[in-house]
Amino acid sequence: MARHQGAAQGATAVADPAAEREEPGRLWLYTPQRDAPARVPVPAATRPPRSPGPLEAVLFDRDGTLVADVPYNGDPSLVEPMPGARAALDAVRARGLAVGVVSNQSGVARGLLSGAQVAAVRREVEARLGPFGVWAVCPHGPGDGCGCRKPAPGLVLAACAFLGVPAARTAVIGDIGADVAAARAAGARGVLVPTPVTRAEEVAAAAEYARDLPGAVRLLLHGPGTGEGAV
Repeated sequence: MARHQGAAQGATAVADPAAEREEPGRLWLYTPQRDAPARVPVPAATRPPRSPGPLEAVLFDRDGTLVADVPYNGDPSLVEPMPGARAALDAVRARGLAVGVVSNQSGVARGLLSGAQVAAVRREVEARLGPFGVWAVCPHGPGDGCGCRKPAPGLVLAACAFLGVPAARTAVIGDIGADVAAARAAGARGVLVPTPVTRAEEVAAAAEYARDLPGAVRLLLHGPGTGEGAV
């Protein structure tokens, strides 16, 4: 998950510099059948009851988790998968689990990204890492008061609703505390994969962690091993 303060030097230019504003009550949902996002209502932030049962879906943060974190990236040529990302995803898919992406993209609200650029990066990620069942994207800024920007649960709940899986049978993998907090708020399982931008207090607060993305997937599919487990 990107953690950017202000307009970073690495931000890519947009064709139309005007911010592509979206009302706080709606998020962007990209599905396999369409390239443009559906603008759907942010689900109510009510935590569903625990539903015992096997894992049915894994949702991944984009920047810093699936691909290297390039500030406000709208350039597909800068997409670089994180080490082991394709193998980790293939392992999840091989188990028959649904996969999706949940991503804050405040560059849209800041006027640094267009919807077309978000879609272009999505296409490149899928070309490199394979298809995802859904992408739930928050196009708002930190001060917009939306219910979808992580750590709020809206993206997780919307992705689960589209996939038809209970949040309680879903796991979210991300690199900062907001990712696992969004999972917890939605009633899902959260696994932290720290990077250099992850704060020490976020690592300390994580209920489950892994040193890398393949380790996080092993934790979910097979239980803790060396370098992953419960804090």
